[in-house]
Amino acid sequence: MGTSLKVNRGAEIFGTACVAMVTPFTKDGDVDLDAGRRLAAHLVDNGIDSLVLAGTTGESPTTTTEEKLALLRAVKEEVGDRIPLIAGAGTNNTRTSVELAKASAEAGADALLVVTPYYSKPSQTGLLAHFTAVAQATDLPICLYDIPGRSGIPIAGQTIAELAKLDTVQAVKDAKGNFFEAAELIESTGLAWYSGDDPLNLPWLALGATGFISVVGHAAPRALKELLTSFEAGDLARSREINAGTIDVLARHQAVLGGVTFAKAALRLQGIEVGDPRLPVVSATEAQLEALREDMEKAGVL
Repeated sequence: MGTSLKVNRGAEIFGTACVAMVTPFTKDGDVDLDAGRRLAAHLVDNGIDSLVLAGTTGESPTTTTEEKLALLRAVKEEVGDRIPLIAGAGTNNTRTSVELAKASAEAGADALLVVTPYYSKPSQTGLLAHFTAVAQATDLPICLYDIPGRSGIPIAGQTIAELAKLDTVQAVKDAKGNFFEAAELIESTGLAWYSGDDPLNLPWLALGATGFISVVGHAAPRALKELLTSFEAGDLARSREINAGTIDVLARHQAVLGGVTFAKAALRLQGIEVGDPRLPVVSATEAQLEALREDMEKAGVL
């Protein structure tokens, strides 16, 4: 008997096995739209059912609005008839986030990912006002991105519950990992819930999450999808095997290298060239590449 995933109001638009896609650059450091098209098609061909563009792994802090929108339009033309595209629209400036949300909607985004405002550490009242302003700026569905390790503050459970009352707020990407708090929110709010931390993908499914927004999925899209479908079919032994033998192996390198450096290095080793990160993020060293190569071979993705 299968273990059906919880169906939430945002599941259809945000997908289940999602990758937060890197932004490819040329050797000169410009956004490589052709490489973006090829990468998006590769991921979709291998089981990924939604993509986040211009998120943290898409190097949103170091790409301009024009670059973000150009990549969105290019990927929309390539795979927009096959999967939903979620545009990163979160910044630490509410006015800028609202403008980016509107521009992303006009450029063809199907939904928006909005991260907690970082560095300034607003109060929960400020977070509520910020997310509400962005959510009301367009008609697009919103996925809140809760990642206190980067933003400096969590989105409190009470704040998430309040935001869930807004029609456009339909999902949460959780990189906080507070299972005790999230279990009740998943049941009470009806929000689609996504693992935002690959080592916790399987535990999140067990708790009732809808799926994942993954970085490791760049290197192992088929494994990421099979982890989910095996769980849904009730084959927990296979899910655990994939989690331990592939996802966790790669996630250890992601933890050392950082998401952007890991994803671009792993893709390069697979023959998919997406360029180097932009400073201040740097490429993997030769020693790091060799260690990654060895573990990708062990994981069956190289």
